[in-house]
Amino acid sequence: MAQDSLTACLECGLLQRIPEVPPGGSAQCMRCGGTMHRNRPDSLNRTLALTIAGVVLFIVANSFPVLSFEMQGRETRTTLITSVVDLYQGGDWPIAAAVLFTGILAPGLQLVLLLSVLLPLTLNRMPSWLPRLFRRVRTLVPWGMLDVFMVAILVAVVKLADMAVIVPGASLFALGALIFVLAAAQAALDPDLVWSRVPIAGELSRPLRRGEAHIACDVCELVVRPSEAMRAGDRLRCPRCADLLHRRKPQSLQRSWALLTAAVVCYIPANLLPIMSVTSLGSSQSDTIFSGVYFMLDHGMWPLALVIFTASIFVPILKLLILIFLLLSVQLRSDWRPRERTRLYRVVEGIGRWSMVDVYVLTILVALVRLGNIASVQAELGAIFFCAVVVLTMLAAMSFDPRLIWDALEQGHVGDGERPFGAARAGSL
Repeated sequence: MAQDSLTACLECGLLQRIPEVPPGGSAQCMRCGGTMHRNRPDSLNRTLALTIAGVVLFIVANSFPVLSFEMQGRETRTTLITSVVDLYQGGDWPIAAAVLFTGILAPGLQLVLLLSVLLPLTLNRMPSWLPRLFRRVRTLVPWGMLDVFMVAILVAVVKLADMAVIVPGASLFALGALIFVLAAAQAALDPDLVWSRVPIAGELSRPLRRGEAHIACDVCELVVRPSEAMRAGDRLRCPRCADLLHRRKPQSLQRSWALLTAAVVCYIPANLLPIMSVTSLGSSQSDTIFSGVYFMLDHGMWPLALVIFTASIFVPILKLLILIFLLLSVQLRSDWRPRERTRLYRVVEGIGRWSMVDVYVLTILVALVRLGNIASVQAELGAIFFCAVVVLTMLAAMSFDPRLIWDALEQGHVGDGERPFGAARAGSL
């Protein structure tokens, strides 16, 4: 990013000048405290090296068994893809689709897209398709949940350790390494550096003046006048990344309320109905989320019970309550502590994905424990509702526009396009 450039905070909408940021430092919004820019040294080379390593690890992680299950002389093995196939063959295609996308497709596509973008940039080339590919990377990041999958594997191993022999496979170690490589690649990537190399369609006539109408791109953060945007029918597109431009996310409140209401409706059967049935030596038992937590507490596995309780019960309730609070506060045009409400929104965005732990645990158990009447695990209807709760709350958080929190402060003070300029604070990481 060019130093002293004008950009708009994506969390509060304030226009600010980004000051010079030292290597390894960051610039925070002067109003909401959100991070607007990080100066990552040697970003392209580091991210490319980590991405190439990630592609290799991803291939290994999906080519060999993750775990083996040995009981009474019989053995079953599972890979990431066979666990999805087992769910699909058992009739649980909604869970299979969610696990396939979040555990395999999203991380794989993220690596492929990064590689496709970074290779031309390191060769000082700028293909016309590069901006469209790069903006998809940001879309995929929240849906890649390999770190959540690894926690689920550890939970499943602890649950099965007393009834059978669990043997880790080569893919398990590759998966563990891949998680760290992906996290390091995301930390090394500087999106602003990539966008600064993308040519702008047409030239921006002059710097933006105070009080002048403007619109900021939600993807590449380019601030332009409406007259400088590309037109596609009655819609405006960003002249740099070609994403649709809008002052706020379209129908943000309506979409968030609809998704949140659906999540609340699904949350009730998700906790009342069994999520799985376990067959052992001919006898079957069905478990809900609560009964699973109680079973682990009763057998002294309180750390495991705490993990499941937090991820499967506490976090979903917390997400629902925070989202309801944020939506109500915006609709009532409350000006109460907007900075703290923006922080609550960040919490919802950060913790939402971890509720998938229980879904992944079930996936692993179904794939491993396949010994007929001796021992088997089957997903039940409650698991589908719970998976729906996780996905719907994530979509509700993504549909909510945190800039609406700050709009109540501006009404009656400055009009649209007349927000004052500020200077973001520079600091060190």
